[in-house]
Amino acid sequence: MKKKEGIWFYFFISPWLTGFLGLTIGPILFSIYMSFTDWDMFLSPHFIGFANYATLLTDDPVFWKSVGNTFYYALIAVPLGMCISLWIAYYLNKKLKGITFFRVLYYLPSVVPVVASSLLFIQLFAPTEGLINQALSFIGIQGPQWLLDAQWVKLSLVIMSLWGVGGGVVLLLAGMKGIPPELYEASSIDGASSGQSFFNITFPMLTPVIFFNLVTGIIGALQTFAQVFIVTAGGPDNASQMVVPYLFQNAFQFYKMGYASAIAWILFIIILALTLIVFRSSALWVHYEEGKENG
Repeated sequence: MKKKEGIWFYFFISPWLTGFLGLTIGPILFSIYMSFTDWDMFLSPHFIGFANYATLLTDDPVFWKSVGNTFYYALIAVPLGMCISLWIAYYLNKKLKGITFFRVLYYLPSVVPVVASSLLFIQLFAPTEGLINQALSFIGIQGPQWLLDAQWVKLSLVIMSLWGVGGGVVLLLAGMKGIPPELYEASSIDGASSGQSFFNITFPMLTPVIFFNLVTGIIGALQTFAQVFIVTAGGPDNASQMVVPYLFQNAFQFYKMGYASAIAWILFIIILALTLIVFRSSALWVHYEEGKENG
């Protein structure tokens, strides 16, 4: 009976197992091999050892500039987006008439396709006809060139990232709904102010959700592609170039697939290292309810 059940088990999971091995594990192993080759996708791969990695790390200023731009973007966009998400969620958690409408309103931008939102922001950031600079001109401020200025283009991408904070807001709202109301009642009896209740009850109880948003935010920010590819194409003068668009450029424009694979694995190592650091530090600031362990 056990042998028969085992056969049926493997029979039913075989479609997933085949897809996993063929479409996930297979390409991963092949990309590792490609990173050690010189391959243009037309001729046979030529094994060159660690030459791609040596070039990337010692003789490719554009790669290091893209890494710097990516870290700049992540260091600003992720904390800023999390703070704004928490602030919005705090007020959307109030029991007010019509609050459901505002919850939907703040979430809708996060489901808009990234291509559509990118095209929208191209119009908003236009130097003369853009609504942002027109609004600034009404109060006597001459707006910058935004996407055409190397000093402002990365900040423009950060502003664009705030368009999708609604996803984080929904998770934080769900976390707030799970906080026992007895805690707030006890703090009110003790005479705690709303600010004290937030920092001593709400924020600690939300740290698991904040931890999740932080990890996914870091991974997403380091893999930013569509906004850069559509809005700036890495310009001006590589001022907005990031790692994944640079990877795509090498793979499908310069046909340097081996070099692009090396970029992908370096990015993987960076993301893995940062994720491990965040996980290790979580024991210091993430609060779990009694009976739940920090994974």
